[in-house]
Amino acid sequence: MNKDVIYIEPEDDITDIVAKVKNSKEKIVALVPPKKPEVLQSSVNMKLIAKAGTSEGKSVVLVTTDPAVLKLAAVVKMPVTKNLQSAPVIPMVEPAEETVVVEDIVEENGEVKAEEVSLEENNEASAESDTEGAKGETSENVAEKLDNSATTDDEESRDKKADEKSKKEKKEKKTSENPVIAWIQTHKPIVIGGAVALVALIIFVVWAFGIAPAAKVIVGIRTTTSNFSENATFSTVATDENASEGKFYLAEQKSESKQEVEFTATGKKNVGEKASGEVVIYAYFRNEGAIAVNAGSVFSNNGLSYISQKDASLSWNGKDTTKCDNNGQASAITSGCLVSTRVPVVAEESGTRYNIAANNFGWTTAADVSAYTDKSMNGGTDETITVVQQSDIDEAKKKLETSNESANRQKLIASIPEGNLVITSSFKQTVGDAVSSPAVGEKVEEGKKAKLSVTTTDTVFYVDLTKIEEFIQEKAKLAENYKIYKLDEPFIENFTGADKAYTGKIKASYVSGPKVTENDIVDIVKGKGVGTAQHDLSEINGIGKIKIETSYPWVSSVPNDPNKITVEINVEE
Repeated sequence: MNKDVIYIEPEDDITDIVAKVKNSKEKIVALVPPKKPEVLQSSVNMKLIAKAGTSEGKSVVLVTTDPAVLKLAAVVKMPVTKNLQSAPVIPMVEPAEETVVVEDIVEENGEVKAEEVSLEENNEASAESDTEGAKGETSENVAEKLDNSATTDDEESRDKKADEKSKKEKKEKKTSENPVIAWIQTHKPIVIGGAVALVALIIFVVWAFGIAPAAKVIVGIRTTTSNFSENATFSTVATDENASEGKFYLAEQKSESKQEVEFTATGKKNVGEKASGEVVIYAYFRNEGAIAVNAGSVFSNNGLSYISQKDASLSWNGKDTTKCDNNGQASAITSGCLVSTRVPVVAEESGTRYNIAANNFGWTTAADVSAYTDKSMNGGTDETITVVQQSDIDEAKKKLETSNESANRQKLIASIPEGNLVITSSFKQTVGDAVSSPAVGEKVEEGKKAKLSVTTTDTVFYVDLTKIEEFIQEKAKLAENYKIYKLDEPFIENFTGADKAYTGKIKASYVSGPKVTENDIVDIVKGKGVGTAQHDLSEINGIGKIKIETSYPWVSSVPNDPNKITVEINVEE
């Protein structure tokens, strides 16, 4: 049959052992205790283990040769064996002659409680373990015989009880004849009080000299303050970084803030229909020639402008007077050949004011021609809407909050993760153009306001502070037995550059002194008297003030346990 071997650890308590027995998958459970199985020195614990095995239908076997454990195993009829290869037996124990109080186990509502019983009752239970146990019975045979001999055990138990009662009466008679024992029996309160006081004294002595002693060692380190200054290069390309050579990667922190303000648009715009018509353009030619008038040419009259809608041209070959508007009369020779044509035009803006009558005078144009109208311009209508105009935007800009560079800088720097060195001189603020919605000249819906916004972008560079500190440690060139105890926050001076390459000077101040660790101090003082420990510490190079504080006045030495020694190292600048 398979068995489950469970090794009991020194720190295991009875709850752990019972749980392991109950959780075992096998019917036979072998418990292997440590060399000093304190948890098995209690009859209560042994009964709990036996009860756990019985309740789970398992045979629990102890692998031990400890006499004390064997006795308790006999009381609870628990099989034992000296090793995992030997057959288990139930050990025998002589019944005690005197009555001694032991603990029993009672379970109430799932809780374990202690109950006092006499050793006589325990011996009654142990009497069930007969001499056959000494013959090397296996756990299977023991279990079988325990079932078959229930009736016989009852008879033997009654006999033994009578036997023990007789022995007890004899002992009580003998005890009554002893004056010391008789005095103890008649002065039980004094005896109990003295025993309690003795136990309390023992507990106090153990606490005062074994648990309570502790020490705090305060050591001052004499140091010197030095300044550090070294040139370095910086790059926004991560692969360029080489901290040992003074080349560092620049990371950029960026933030954008947007400011907005609403304003009332005051511009007006006529979006009605535009007037249209024709303009007659003409020119006099004395010789062969041609004049081109392109589409988009502007013709103006009394401040009203009209735009030509198609290309036109005037030309004469210098000979054919039939092409002239003056019909070849003599004036064609003296004044030149008059050539004209019609050009369709549309008013530059909407409005009825562009509806004008025919007009032969006052027309101007950039082209090298003259113009007039012999028909009216018609079709212009009025429809006025509200639009944004530039003066509205200029006024709204005054209402925008002025960008607070100092506050933005602080906010941006605060957003950079810890462990980084910020190059404050690299801070840059860019204010974008103000953007109007709707834009200039665009319609603003009735009852609504236009909005003006501007975006500000803030940027700053930072580098990994750990790499900067490593660079300072390396370049400081301290002696082998010295170290930096305190490093003021470094800063970068004369930071300049553009694009991807930058330069600057790393500056800092640091405090250095002899290399002394907490472990070094503990190794020197542990287990020594306070005076001796102070003397030994004072011989270390660079040690300044020394103070050793013990936990209580009666403690005159430093504990040998490092866990009870606290070290505080103070830097003496």
